[in-house]
Amino acid sequence: MFVWTKRSPSDQLDVWEQRLQGNPNLAVEWLGDGESVRLSLFCAQRREADALRRTCGGSVREVKRGEWNRAPIPPRPVVVRDTLLVTAITRRDALAALRRDHPRRIIISIPAELAFGTGDHATTATCLRLLADAARQRQNSAWSMADLGCGTGVLAIAARKLGARDVFACDFDPLAVDVAVRNARRNHCADIAIRRQDVLRWKPRRRGYDVVAANLFSTVLIDAWPVIARAVAPGGTLIASGILATQAWDVFTAAARNGLGFTKVVRKGRWVTAIGGRMVDLVGG
Repeated sequence: MFVWTKRSPSDQLDVWEQRLQGNPNLAVEWLGDGESVRLSLFCAQRREADALRRTCGGSVREVKRGEWNRAPIPPRPVVVRDTLLVTAITRRDALAALRRDHPRRIIISIPAELAFGTGDHATTATCLRLLADAARQRQNSAWSMADLGCGTGVLAIAARKLGARDVFACDFDPLAVDVAVRNARRNHCADIAIRRQDVLRWKPRRRGYDVVAANLFSTVLIDAWPVIARAVAPGGTLIASGILATQAWDVFTAAARNGLGFTKVVRKGRWVTAIGGRMVDLVGG
């Protein structure tokens, strides 16, 4: 086992929490002055830790034998409505046991690796629940979905499992793209189109997508609203997350300037997730 370590100003902790997406292998140590923290992320293989160092800076070292007992325990499964169960388990026998214990749920396996969690972060978990609601409304229809800032690809995979026939996923981080591709194959969803893409430069297809999920930094969302507005198909659903509660007003105001609105806002701790769509559809115009 190896550990990636980085020192950061404490006022950047929210940003790191979002970037690392609730990874259960992450440890945060507050340093003596209270103005900085030390982030440590445990990785099973050296290449994973090195890849994180190349992307985020910091340093890598091998974990000493005495530190193994301090490794974090695996996260609990994320149970989504009455339809999904997202787990970090990857062993076939353990997954088979989960399927026997939860015969009516779709099991999705998302192991914690690199800088990505398993779907248990407040933003991702809330997106999954809202996605399950949107999928239920589209049962027996050929709906499409775009996952912007896909991370592990869990939302795209969930959409495919819930009935979406056409799924696109993208992330600016090449590590995220690699992880999402592996997870899509692991969950028998290799037909998902996964690309490395700067959402600010993305050109959505003309017909748009029935469901668009954008789990991005608040600052990126504000800049990306013109692009996202073109991506939402007429009558489509927009799920937006990655929003700190202190930044929500600015995010929603910018969305409104681009013809987007929200009918439901969910707050979990410091994080806000919202569901809505094009204003012209929401008001019945």
